[in-house]
Amino acid sequence: MTPKTIGLISDTHGLLRPEAVDALLGSELIVHAGDVGDPGILDELSRIAPVTVVRGNIDTESWASDWPLSAHVDAGAVSIYVIHDVAQLDIDPVAAGYQVVVSGHSHQPGWSERRGVLFVNPGSAGPRRFKLPISVGMLHIAGASVTPRLLTLQPAG
Repeated sequence: MTPKTIGLISDTHGLLRPEAVDALLGSELIVHAGDVGDPGILDELSRIAPVTVVRGNIDTESWASDWPLSAHVDAGAVSIYVIHDVAQLDIDPVAAGYQVVVSGHSHQPGWSERRGVLFVNPGSAGPRRFKLPISVGMLHIAGASVTPRLLTLQPAG
């Protein structure tokens, strides 16, 4: 089955908020763009949907040693490249045939289009950093069309 709804999460830093889990319900695939902080988070997310993960700069323990620094996700006609820190992007996504690049690291949610490639950062779903929002993202895919959505979470307490 080709996923049509892909949940995006990043920078959990060992904290998987129930609001993030709720926001990702209905995902057919979840992409964690690194800085997981606790492998149990992937176990929890995999109860919702299969998970693709990349290693972030804090994922230095032995449990993360097999995680790749980048990953490729096929969603039908859409190819997605996943990397934790977009500043370390070492490919030309256009030349490589990617339509989407998903990253984390900055904790700043946002998306932009560059040279026909959609760049999406779901922001941080873990501990609040500075005054940045707590957020996750979604990609809705219909054929070759991708619609991103960013969801700001309102944590309890």
